[in-house]
Amino acid sequence: MQDLTKALVELIRRTSSDLPSDAEVALQEAREREVAGSAAQGALDTILENVAMARRDSTPICQDTGTPIFYVKHPVGWSTRALKEQIRAAIAEATEQTYLRPNAVDSISGVNSGDNLGDEAFPTIHFDEIEGDELFVELMLKGGGCENVGAQYALPNNRLGAGRDLEGVRAVVLDAVYNAQGKGCAPGVLGVAIGGDRGSSYARSKEALFRPLDDTQNDPDLAMMEDRLTKEANQLGIGPMGFGGETTVLGVKLEGMHRLPASFFVSVSYMCWAHRRHRMTVHGDEISYE
Repeated sequence: MQDLTKALVELIRRTSSDLPSDAEVALQEAREREVAGSAAQGALDTILENVAMARRDSTPICQDTGTPIFYVKHPVGWSTRALKEQIRAAIAEATEQTYLRPNAVDSISGVNSGDNLGDEAFPTIHFDEIEGDELFVELMLKGGGCENVGAQYALPNNRLGAGRDLEGVRAVVLDAVYNAQGKGCAPGVLGVAIGGDRGSSYARSKEALFRPLDDTQNDPDLAMMEDRLTKEANQLGIGPMGFGGETTVLGVKLEGMHRLPASFFVSVSYMCWAHRRHRMTVHGDEISYE
C-alpha cells in the first residue's frame, strides 16, 4: 500500500482551516434569523468573518484544534497498523506546520507531548473493513469546550420525569442543551445515541456528528424527533455563544442502538459551531477530498 502521510496532512489542514459548506450555510441562515444589531447577530458576524479568514489564510478556525477523531473504512488486505502509523506521522507533521495546536497532555504528569501524539487513544482512530477497493478516511476535530458539555443519561430519569421512550429521550436531550448554555460555543450540533452500553453509546453519538446537517434520518420516528428537538432547543433562547437569540443548535442527529434490557442510555455529544469534519477518498493513485 502507498504512503498516504502527505495526503493525510492535507486532510488535517482542510479540516482545521476549511469549515464544511453545510455548516457555513447553516451559520449564515442563523445570522439572518437574528435581530439586526443584536449581540447574537454580532457573534455570528464575527464567526463568519473568522471562517472566511481561516479558509483564506489556511489557519485554524479555532485556537482549540481539538481531539482528532478518525474513522477509517479500508478495503480487505490493507494494514491497519501501517495506516495508524501514517495517521500518527501526519498528526505530528500537521502540528509542526501549525495546522494543529499541541493538545496531547499526559493526565498523570501534566506534560504536553508537543506533537499531538499520546497513548493509543490520542488521536482516536476507528477502523472498519469494507467491500470494494476504495479507502475512506473521515476526520473530525472536536474541541474541549464542546466536549466538556457532553452528557450521558440513564433512563428512566426521575428528576426529569423521563421514561424509557422517545419522549424520555427528548427530555434528557433538551436538559443537556439547557445545561450547556453558552459554554459549548453555541450554536452547536448534537449527536445523540439511544441505547448501547456506556462506551459504545458515546462512540456512536460522536459518529453521528459526521452526518450532513441537511440529511434526514431513515427511521421516520427518529426523523420527526430530530426536527422537533432542533426546533425546541432553539426555543430555549440561549442563542449564539449564550448571548440569547433564535439559534442555539444548528441540528440534531439521532442514532438508535440495541441495548441490554437492564440499561437504557442516552448519550449526547455536543459539537460547537466550528463543526470541523472532512473526508478523504483514495481510489488507486487518485485522492480526493470533500
